[in-house]
Amino acid sequence: MNDFETAYIIPAEARCSVPYAADTHFPIQNLPFGVGSVDEESTFAASIIGDRVINLQKLQELGLIESDSELDDLEGLALPDLRSIRFQLFELLQKEREVFEAALLPLDDVELLVPIQPRAFVDFYSGINHASNVGKMFRPDQPPLLPNYLHIPIGYNGRASSIYADGTPIYRPSGQTKGPNDELPSFGPTKELDFELEMGFYVGYDTEPGETVPIDQANELILGYVLVNDWSARDMQRWEYQPLGPFLAKSFATSVSSWLVLPDALDPFRVNKKLEPAPLAYLNSPKRSIYDIELEVQIVTEKGGKVVCETNAKHLHWSFDQQLAHQASNGTPLEMGDLYASGTISGTEPGTYGSMLELSWKGTQPVDVGNGETRTFLHDGDTVTMSGYAQGNGYRIGFGSVSGTISSP
Repeated sequence: MNDFETAYIIPAEARCSVPYAADTHFPIQNLPFGVGSVDEESTFAASIIGDRVINLQKLQELGLIESDSELDDLEGLALPDLRSIRFQLFELLQKEREVFEAALLPLDDVELLVPIQPRAFVDFYSGINHASNVGKMFRPDQPPLLPNYLHIPIGYNGRASSIYADGTPIYRPSGQTKGPNDELPSFGPTKELDFELEMGFYVGYDTEPGETVPIDQANELILGYVLVNDWSARDMQRWEYQPLGPFLAKSFATSVSSWLVLPDALDPFRVNKKLEPAPLAYLNSPKRSIYDIELEVQIVTEKGGKVVCETNAKHLHWSFDQQLAHQASNGTPLEMGDLYASGTISGTEPGTYGSMLELSWKGTQPVDVGNGETRTFLHDGDTVTMSGYAQGNGYRIGFGSVSGTISSP
């Protein structure tokens, strides 16, 4: 196991020479990491303060920050590297702005990419309210949760090749579907395109084959966190998911937010969650394990838009630490930069459900999306935008947003 460096939490009273709005997602206490481009030919590692992108490669060229890596992207940067750069940024942003002005760029001038393009993607099913709602809809004569749910983090391996950046158009996928009264399946565009509100994390270290991750150290293997939209085609999923689970219904697209928020920035927002029954020893930790992060989903149509979901990451049953410890428990090697998603995050009331499947209750209760329009599932031209932040004492630690607009191929 690696030797970990101590996390650095930037104090609430810290000041910055770059002004920003009080409700910004990106105060000096955050300083997340991303990858930007201004010319479509080259990229640079970036951070953000308020509405100004910080070109870290430029700061490195000017000798204002030090790194053993060339900061053209985030590939190969482990958690100690990002912690060091973040601390250097914190100190630099307290100096006169003229010192680093050359590295500041207006947010609108920068194309933001996927923070790290993963080689592997795993999607968990750790939102207990979502799992319970799905059980009620599809197994009404049985208990909502399957017998294993409270004992083991459920997940599956997804497609890393279809991880897309914020703003990337989402094409309506085609596949096999079979209605309840159809004699045979048919092939065509999904009629039940859906979003899933999730959070995700990137792995920050490699492990060796056969190596496991102690639950008390799992958080130190997490490089940072993002928002995730796990797009889903529900009619395709119903037909194909038995017995092996999601395939074409989910592999066509997964959107991630642009900024990788370090565990250090979110540490003040970790809260306790006691699980019943108690997990097995390899998943059981007395450490604070769940984050208090406010999340919302907005749907915008040609006529307007409306927030359709407001919920909180506290509703996850299995924590990110538990998800990672479970993934490694059979000795599978972890690889730095791989992406893991949480599963759909839903609350206990209809306005807190993190998918159209739940909000419309399997298409039976149309959802008000503003200006007299309703939806059961997504239409072409609809834009789904997810955002999230943790509220601190006078500041927010936010993720910005992740959006995608539905279109036909």
